[in-house]
Amino acid sequence: MPEKRKLFIAIAGNIGVGKTTLTRLLSEELGWRAYYEKVIDNPYLPLFYDDMPRWSFHLQIFFLSNRFKSQKEITEWPDSCIQDRTIYEDVEIFARTLHEGGNMTDMDYFNYRELFSTMVEYLRKPDLIIYLDAPVEMLVERILKRGRDYERTIDPDYLRLLSSAYDRWINEAEQSDFKIIRVDTTHKNFEENRVDLMNLIEQIREMENQTWLDVD
Repeated sequence: MPEKRKLFIAIAGNIGVGKTTLTRLLSEELGWRAYYEKVIDNPYLPLFYDDMPRWSFHLQIFFLSNRFKSQKEITEWPDSCIQDRTIYEDVEIFARTLHEGGNMTDMDYFNYRELFSTMVEYLRKPDLIIYLDAPVEMLVERILKRGRDYERTIDPDYLRLLSSAYDRWINEAEQSDFKIIRVDTTHKNFEENRVDLMNLIEQIREMENQTWLDVD
């Protein structure tokens, strides 16, 4: 039997789609180290949702810095890992959407992208991105259900812009060298329906035994 490969899997998707829950469940089931997005202790999030133009650059730098630290650890960690949101989403979804919507200046956006480009040269790409999708109306329901006070003011139109950005990015990523599994979560509940979860587990287990994967 071939030796199992060290895998790096990332969970991508819009706010409220269920990334953190799936990351936790896969980590528990597979016995892999999980890396979570710094949300609870992020000092900029409440400020950002109150005044996006004022705090967008600060917020994105905070996320980029912490994501870089996580991915550096992932690169150095000897075993398989799973990550809640990729560093690519920071620039291709959030920073880009904020800039296009007039909530980040040209100068800040240019500097942000330059910093991002320098950082990713030192990082390992995910072996697999699991992209979770759901209608905006369902995202709003899930966001309200989890009860984070600063998220109650999120404009559904902002979520729609993010969803459009995700569609664009995922389509582009599929044409490059990223391996992506798309999952429509409209009728899936990974926490309550083990069949849904095990279907993903099965695909991941198959990847562990593939010898073509880059193990550098």
